[in-house]
Amino acid sequence: MTLTVQFETLVSMVAMGILFGALLDTYQRFLKRPNRSRIIAFFTDIMFWCSFGLLIFYCLYRVNFGEIRLYIFLALLCGYSAYQALFKSLYLKLLEQTILIIVNIFLFLKRCFYFLIILPIKIIIKIVLVFITFIGKILLFLAKTTIYLLLFIGKIIFSPIVFIWRFFPAGVRKKAADLYEKLAGFFLMIKNKIMNTVKRWKK
Repeated sequence: MTLTVQFETLVSMVAMGILFGALLDTYQRFLKRPNRSRIIAFFTDIMFWCSFGLLIFYCLYRVNFGEIRLYIFLALLCGYSAYQALFKSLYLKLLEQTILIIVNIFLFLKRCFYFLIILPIKIIIKIVLVFITFIGKILLFLAKTTIYLLLFIGKIIFSPIVFIWRFFPAGVRKKAADLYEKLAGFFLMIKNKIMNTVKRWKK
């Protein structure tokens, strides 16, 4: 390798050491190891180290085509030490502020979504349901009133017929009485259904 490539490799590995310190603190911040089981922590640790190892190899490949020298590991160690001494506290404060900003933005967007989309939909649905309930109650009231009115008119119309009916032969009256009972049972069933429906709507 030429001196230029070696210098670029050295600088790149120092930068990777600093990046490793930042990524490690970020990983530990989000992992929250005391709250995680050992199995999950074990697998996430393996994924983290493998991912960072691939990242280092990719960086080396771009700089010096993947040639490994002893000073590469020393440069990584120097970069990590520089991060611990100079940048760790600043980065952790910046990380917490960034997390806080992202959380606040998420909560703001969540509230906007609720008040601009969810809440209007709920209000519209409630209005439609109230309107449908009101129309249904009116229709049921009209149906109930119509049935009572028809029964009242029927009584008025059929009262003279009932009086005259007494002079008909007993056989004819018996057949008519059977037919009347069937019709009365049919109308009573309809009346009960309407009353039950009205009670449910009132609830």
